[in-house]
Amino acid sequence: MAHDHMIELLDLDAEVLHDHLHDLITWIGREAPARPHIVDLGAGSGTGSLALARHLPDATITAVDISPEMLTHLRDRADATGLGDRIRTREADLDQPWPDLGPTDVIWASASMHHMAEPDTALASAHAALRPGGLLVIAELDSFPRFLTGTPDEDVELRGHTEAAQRRHEAGLHMHENWGDRMKHAGFTSVTERHVDINLRPPLPAAATRYAEVSLTRMRHSLAERLAPADLAALDTVVAGLAGRDDLTVRTERTIWLARR
Repeated sequence: MAHDHMIELLDLDAEVLHDHLHDLITWIGREAPARPHIVDLGAGSGTGSLALARHLPDATITAVDISPEMLTHLRDRADATGLGDRIRTREADLDQPWPDLGPTDVIWASASMHHMAEPDTALASAHAALRPGGLLVIAELDSFPRFLTGTPDEDVELRGHTEAAQRRHEAGLHMHENWGDRMKHAGFTSVTERHVDINLRPPLPAAATRYAEVSLTRMRHSLAERLAPADLAALDTVVAGLAGRDDLTVRTERTIWLARR
């Protein structure tokens, strides 16, 4: 069930933030060679792999993830959308020595690098895996999506995000790293950094309401032992009333780094 919720959350993220994802892939397409082989690190539900295959029709994709459930979902979606012939999957633990992924032109790491136990080792592996002149793209969240900004429920959402950030810190996740500096240290050159501030305002599509519902429900349950009972009750009330609201927004900040081997 946890995997099902995460898959839906990742799929909704890609659907609601479609314009941001399209702009990012367009940028990569301008920088990559013709007919690139792209490796999607920590591919998850496959939103990145599928978008790359759709927007870059001459690309082939290798989607790498540690979860067989995620990869099964990805393969099923690729086949259902007619992209299965250009997307292959590879189950691997990227904190271990990397498997041979074949000659690689682009490595795409979207919201995956912060999970690495040893990011510098992973960056060294990425450098070794790329062809000379190949691209490494790292996209990370500066802030997780917020939906209640400017509403009476803004404070309880912010307290949840503060507690979730502390939980990630305690778990040793590598959030808010200067990935550009780490890329240079690993031998990459021509590092370009872009910051994106996303602010979607009403009226929003139905998928955005579901995005808020899944995100806030996940927050409430993951913090059940950490938030005050009043905050947990408030989140329950917010989630129960989302369908009837017209004041939801989607706000998040993301940073993208592109570098060459």
